[in-house]
Amino acid sequence: MTIGDRIAVAALATALVAVGLGAWLLLGAVAAEAPPDEALDPFGESSGPAPVVSSEQLVVDVEGAVLRPGVIELPAGSRVADAIEAAGGYGPQVDLAAAASQVNLAAEVRDGQQIVVPVIGAATGGAGDGGPGGLVNLNSASPEELDALPGIGPVTVQKIVAARTEQPFASLEEMVTRKVLTNAQADKIRDLVTLG
Repeated sequence: MTIGDRIAVAALATALVAVGLGAWLLLGAVAAEAPPDEALDPFGESSGPAPVVSSEQLVVDVEGAVLRPGVIELPAGSRVADAIEAAGGYGPQVDLAAAASQVNLAAEVRDGQQIVVPVIGAATGGAGDGGPGGLVNLNSASPEELDALPGIGPVTVQKIVAARTEQPFASLEEMVTRKVLTNAQADKIRDLVTLG
């Protein structure tokens, strides 16, 4: 074997060692980057991360114009639309215009929340609770009617009912002064309510 042949063999051996070392380093880097909960098969394809299953359930009360009103369970992360669907969807008495303005279908459901789908004619009070022109009478409306007003939730409904039991309201401004409503809430419902 000549010196030229020895040099060629040495160069080839060095190249093979370099390629082997490079492959070892590359495979080590790929293995280090793979998330621990991903399973790799012999062909390098990933089966993907294991699905995360939440066992948390939310309990909500869906009332008003739905086919099956009542308490239902939903998975965590559900939306108001999911709750209404679980209650059978809109019923024949739904006030679609009021529902579109008062029910946020995209809102995330909270545990213990009550969702009220407006019923046709509910704002008129039906049994004498409504005021002139179909306005909601804040001194006599049912909790469901109060909860259907924009910007008024269950906590504010409780405040209204408790405060009017002590003394009926004379004006929206008085409700703000008595800390039953905020100015923003009073502005939202000003054209929808009456006090007499």
